[in-house]
Amino acid sequence: MKITYFGHAAFMVEVGGQKILFDPFITPNELAKDIDINSLQPDIILVSHAHQDHIVDVEAIAKNANANVVATFEVANYFAGLGVEKVTPMNHGGTVKFDFGKVKMVNAIHTSSFPDGSYGGNPAGFVISTAEGSFYYAGDTALTYDMKLIAEEFDLKFAILPIGDHFTMGIDDALKAADFVGTTQIVPMHFDTFPPIAIEKESCLEKAKAAGKALHFIEIGKSVNL
Repeated sequence: MKITYFGHAAFMVEVGGQKILFDPFITPNELAKDIDINSLQPDIILVSHAHQDHIVDVEAIAKNANANVVATFEVANYFAGLGVEKVTPMNHGGTVKFDFGKVKMVNAIHTSSFPDGSYGGNPAGFVISTAEGSFYYAGDTALTYDMKLIAEEFDLKFAILPIGDHFTMGIDDALKAADFVGTTQIVPMHFDTFPPIAIEKESCLEKAKAAGKALHFIEIGKSVNL
């Protein structure tokens, strides 16, 4: 699978002939200033929760690419109300089939509200299953024992996990999360965008190595294959 990073929690995963974009927060992010959102042509946009640093570019990208926005009932209907033509509302524990495979919505421990403060439903993570393997996008979350259920059902190639601490898990809990979901391959997210979530990469890499994990930092705008 080809994974491209657009900063903060925004990733594009290309699998099964389709492009899946996660939580696009790009245009306000100074670290991602060289990314042109009009060049992104995802087939599907998965949105983990309603906070601005995860949804700010959803409307523009969805309309430009005619992409399907997949999210909780509240978030999907919010974008439908903004004129996004393709939305797929779902909820925790549910699985939806797409051309590339399946998406299961799983639990996340966080908060969720739209930029105006209105109710944004509950936050979520996603497990994506394809013929090329499965992976977990955690979204913003604390460490939770519910992650162990993922390992019981799926054999993950990798997990995209927050490591910035303060608002989500830090590196120590992320390494535990990798154990819980049953993978040694971690793609970090939700770090360095704002001062409270600045990290020391070398320290994180040392901790991951000591724990027998591979931490795949991706430069903004660059891609890796996992």
